[in-house]
Amino acid sequence: MMVCMWSAWRRGSVFAARLAKRDWPCCFSAGLSVRFRDFSTKTAPHIPGMEYQDAICTLNTLQTNASALEQVRRERCLPQLQLQAMRGFLERAGLAVEELDHLNIIHVTGTKGKGSTCAFTEQILRSYGFRTGFYSSPHLVQVRERIRINGQPIGKELFTKYFWQVYGRLDETKDAHGGMMPAYFRFLTILAFHVFLQEKVDLAVIEVGIGGAYDCTNIMRRPWVCGVSSLGIDHTQILGDTIEKIAWQKGGIFKPGVPAFTVKQPEDAMVMLRSRANEMRSPLRVCPDLEEYPTDCGSLVLGLAGQHQRSNASLALQLSRSWLQRRCLPEASFPSTSDENTEVLQGAAFTPSPIMVKGLADTEWAGRNQTLRHGAVTYFLDGAHTMRSMKACVRWFRETASQHERNSSGAVARVLLFNATGERDSAAMLKLLVPCQFDFAVFCPNITEAMASCDADQQNFNVSVKNMLTRCLDNERSWHLHNSQASTKGSRLLIEGSLPKKTATDALVFPCILSALQWIAQGRDPVLTDPANRVLPVKPSINAKAAPLCEASEIHILIAGSLHLVGGALKHLDAANYK
Repeated sequence: MMVCMWSAWRRGSVFAARLAKRDWPCCFSAGLSVRFRDFSTKTAPHIPGMEYQDAICTLNTLQTNASALEQVRRERCLPQLQLQAMRGFLERAGLAVEELDHLNIIHVTGTKGKGSTCAFTEQILRSYGFRTGFYSSPHLVQVRERIRINGQPIGKELFTKYFWQVYGRLDETKDAHGGMMPAYFRFLTILAFHVFLQEKVDLAVIEVGIGGAYDCTNIMRRPWVCGVSSLGIDHTQILGDTIEKIAWQKGGIFKPGVPAFTVKQPEDAMVMLRSRANEMRSPLRVCPDLEEYPTDCGSLVLGLAGQHQRSNASLALQLSRSWLQRRCLPEASFPSTSDENTEVLQGAAFTPSPIMVKGLADTEWAGRNQTLRHGAVTYFLDGAHTMRSMKACVRWFRETASQHERNSSGAVARVLLFNATGERDSAAMLKLLVPCQFDFAVFCPNITEAMASCDADQQNFNVSVKNMLTRCLDNERSWHLHNSQASTKGSRLLIEGSLPKKTATDALVFPCILSALQWIAQGRDPVLTDPANRVLPVKPSINAKAAPLCEASEIHILIAGSLHLVGGALKHLDAANYK
């Protein structure tokens, strides 16, 4: 059952009063029933030809079913139970832990950059002709993106086939196990292992979900090589509130005798990683800077934008080379790590092969420092959602947008589309974005559109509409506060010929991603003017504010703060790639 937005907004006296005073951008008349998708917790009825959607709706019940919530409660106090439970679910699904040894796994953890590192690594090894599996999270648009074969999300038919195989086995055995079913991420991890085994991949690149030591991907016994990308503060309620505690968790993926690599880390984090490597008797090396690799073709070119991707690329080169050495030289030995040998070794700055060079250049990873141009409207998309990644995002946006603006034929309007979820400090991230000199700041929840839909890939039952909209209102207030402080210090134009900046940026809250994008683009993006996309009526007072967007030669939109927000935007902006 979909949720009617108006009735959802009126729920709760304090919240309803707050909303009633709002000058909402969109008009809600009695004749317009606006319904959010994404909030049914019931399995969809079987509809011929909709087997994939049946599978996704059934998968979504694992987000909030009672047994899953009970797992979370118990394991938060005793995290070591997570791997024990994972082993039991794996066996119930018909898989043995020993079978995972045949996947020749590359296991990667980190706070930021682990997904990009995996993408670089997978592309390099696929370029060598190996059949690759790649498991990552979260997905941007469709759940199938999390499980890839040879760089492509598995097809709907294949996903559906393997989903019901695994789900059926678990469902059949749940009564004998107190009705327990695995939670959402745990199920998808089991499904990924099953798919990779059935599809007989040559290797599997596995991205850790959260942490490492107790993450359900850490059920594997013998990966071929492990990697640690940049560490920082995130998921503190689960991993701890210091860099040392977080590094302890990340180092939990090290295995005896298995080579491990890390990018350069803060000193306290490196000390802990070295301690964990010694504890696990895993030889640990630190990756060299990308500039240190000798090449015959000048500087290495990366398919992913942003200076911060260079350390990820170096880690990917080390992981790929280590995997290839074991594949081609199975007898090759690595230095042992003992309590007496506490030094972290330096990874070799070898000469990358032409295939490696091409792999780095060919790598694609949507939603990370991605630019899409639709006529007069250019979108800059980055799923940055921590302080460190937002700093990198701001640096990338200011450099890239400035280049575009120098080539524009007239004034350019800059717009921020932002949302953040979970425990993240939205106010702190927004403060980092103030120097970008936006003409408008637009906030919306991670809801793709305010219409009922059969597409269930982006359903999230773990947060209510009320909480999402409250977060948006808080973000709007934070933005006004930051801008009022900034305006007292004066402002300057970043790009000659850009629009004259106001002393305070206009800020608006929209009910969904599509309505926000349609207002910002003002009919100038042909993709968003598709008749299939119903346009919500907007109040005249709000439309009047859009004059600068209509008058500008170009509109530049930064979409950041949440990968889920970026994914919801891509569903509309790049629909051809997400069918």
